[in-house]
Amino acid sequence: MTNFITANQLALSVDCPLDRAAKWIDPINAAMDRYDINTPERQSAFLAQAGHESGRLIYVREIWNPAQCPWQARYEGRADLGNVHPGDGARFKGRGLIQITGRANYRACGSALGEEIETRPELLEQPIYAAMSAAWFWDTHGCNTLADGCKFRSITKVINGGLNGLDDRMRLWEKAKSVLS
Repeated sequence: MTNFITANQLALSVDCPLDRAAKWIDPINAAMDRYDINTPERQSAFLAQAGHESGRLIYVREIWNPAQCPWQARYEGRADLGNVHPGDGARFKGRGLIQITGRANYRACGSALGEEIETRPELLEQPIYAAMSAAWFWDTHGCNTLADGCKFRSITKVINGGLNGLDDRMRLWEKAKSVLS
């Protein structure tokens, strides 16, 4: 059973206004409960990553502009992401609180959540699915175990593929740890 957090704790942890945290608290608590993100160590690491990836719970869809962000053009045709049809790169751009990316991840996430996410990618923009997809990815990639071992840099590599934004993620992690301990 999850140690549920309050909207105030969420706002302080991810550095967002209380009214925004109030919108997200129920979906985030439900997702953390379902995927055993149930200790201060796990929750603080999860909230730090989700807070950073979503721009403080603002963005649930990747801002798409391959002309300004050349790495986005590389989503197209990437078999490792399951993007095998023309247009898959844009269709299966990052969505959810930690930006699930690629047809294969959408399919696997949809299967786990019991929803047709591959055929309805915009579902990951709804708070409950945005939070659940983040917790599903977290669980599927062993991040609870990493959080238990305080391996935050390793979690960042799993979530981001590298260490982009590490300073901000670390700042949010420290903040969340102090709020949730």
